[in-house]
Amino acid sequence: MRRRLITTLALTLIGMPAILLGGIFYFLLMGTFLIGAAWEYVQLFRAVKMEPQIHITMGGVALMILTRMFFPEYAMPVFSAAILIALAYHLIAYERGRDQAALDFAITVAGLTYLGWIGGYLFDLRNLPEGGWWLMLVLPSVWLADSGAYSIGRAYGRHKLAPRLSPRKSWEGYAASVFTGMIGGAFLVYAYSAYGNLAGDISVWQGALLGLILGALSPLGDLGESMIKRQSGIKDSSDIIPGHGGFFDRIDSWLWGAVIGYYFLIWFII
Repeated sequence: MRRRLITTLALTLIGMPAILLGGIFYFLLMGTFLIGAAWEYVQLFRAVKMEPQIHITMGGVALMILTRMFFPEYAMPVFSAAILIALAYHLIAYERGRDQAALDFAITVAGLTYLGWIGGYLFDLRNLPEGGWWLMLVLPSVWLADSGAYSIGRAYGRHKLAPRLSPRKSWEGYAASVFTGMIGGAFLVYAYSAYGNLAGDISVWQGALLGLILGALSPLGDLGESMIKRQSGIKDSSDIIPGHGGFFDRIDSWLWGAVIGYYFLIWFII
């Protein structure tokens, strides 16, 4: 727990300025997490003898997030090209004797889609008007929900939420995720409206609703990564972040939070 808190503090001190400054600083921060997660994703499947193409996966994710941040009009062509290049590569692999090449192709495309395309919403969210503030509403709501689930689940969890996917997760922790997400969203809107630039843009009740949705749905990102790790027989995607595991372990819920937050904001607020 102590290592986890120290690492969280260090990530906060690095991440907050990058989020608020935006531009290249934010791109480098999130790019490191997403490209690092792409590397870990490939290693997880290699552990069970699958062979997603690492250069196409990592390079495709890098190009997709680059275009989503700075050249959004080229994002879809880059995504399409990455899929076609992946297919061409795995066709050749099959011809050379790799019988599971079709499954390898599907895994490569899943990595491109989940970490590249879905991960790109972390940049779409930041690129909204006043995007730094919106990002500082969405991601901290996810973090608070995750922290509430971890703390309450660890102390009081008795009823298993998903025993096969994640044996330590409980319904008590999930309820805490929803509650702390809701309270966190409301509090952050109140604080930012009083001292930031969101006054009049979003109400406390809307912040509470957003936090509730994030607290209810972002745990699916964690469970999704757990599914991949269980099939691979690996506990953490890596050990690069003390107390948190790997890049993929850290951003699993961010991916869901970014998509949900982005569409909530553009449909109901902005």
